[in-house]
Amino acid sequence: MILYIHGFGSSGHGGKASLFREYFEEEVIAPSLSYVPNLAIDTLEQLIETLLELDEDVGLVGSSLGGYYAIYLANKYDLKAVLINPAIHPYKTLDKIGNATNYYDGSSFEVTKEHMQSLKSFEVNSIENEENFLVLLQTEDEVLDYNEAVEKFPNGELVIEEGGNHSFENIESYFRKIGSFLG
Repeated sequence: MILYIHGFGSSGHGGKASLFREYFEEEVIAPSLSYVPNLAIDTLEQLIETLLELDEDVGLVGSSLGGYYAIYLANKYDLKAVLINPAIHPYKTLDKIGNATNYYDGSSFEVTKEHMQSLKSFEVNSIENEENFLVLLQTEDEVLDYNEAVEKFPNGELVIEEGGNHSFENIESYFRKIGSFLG
C-alpha cells in the first residue's frame, strides 16, 4: 500500500495525489491532512499502524511538507519513502506565512508559532537507513532549495533533474521507478 502525503495547503484530492491514484489505483491512500502538524502526524501514524496490523506492506510518498513528514515516519517505522522536492526545514520556510490558503478548497487558516515548534519536534537529525529513501528533486523549485535535500541524504538515492518547479513537473514519468523502489 502506498500512503501519499500531500504538501502544505494541499489535500488528498490535489493534482499529484490524483495522478498517483490514477496510476497505482487501489494501492494508494491519499488522506487530506490537517494543517496542524500534530494532527497530521497523528492521522498518518494511525493509518500506518492499522495497515501494519493488517500485514500490509507500506511505502510512503511525500511531497514538500509531506516529504518532511515521510522522513519522520519512514525513520520511525523503518519504511521505504519516496520524497518529491521535500521540505527539509519547514519550520523556517513556513515561518513567514501567517495566514495561508488551502489550494484545493480555497479555505484559509493561520500558521502559528506553535505549529512551527510542533514541526521542529518531528525533525530527524540522523537518518537510520538512508537506502530506504528515493529523493526526486528539480533544480528550479521556486519554494525550496533542492541542495538542502542533497545535504540531508548524501548517500541516498537522489534523482536531480535540471529545471522543473516545486510541484515537480512530469512526476508521472517516474511512476514505474517509484513503484519498483517501493516494491
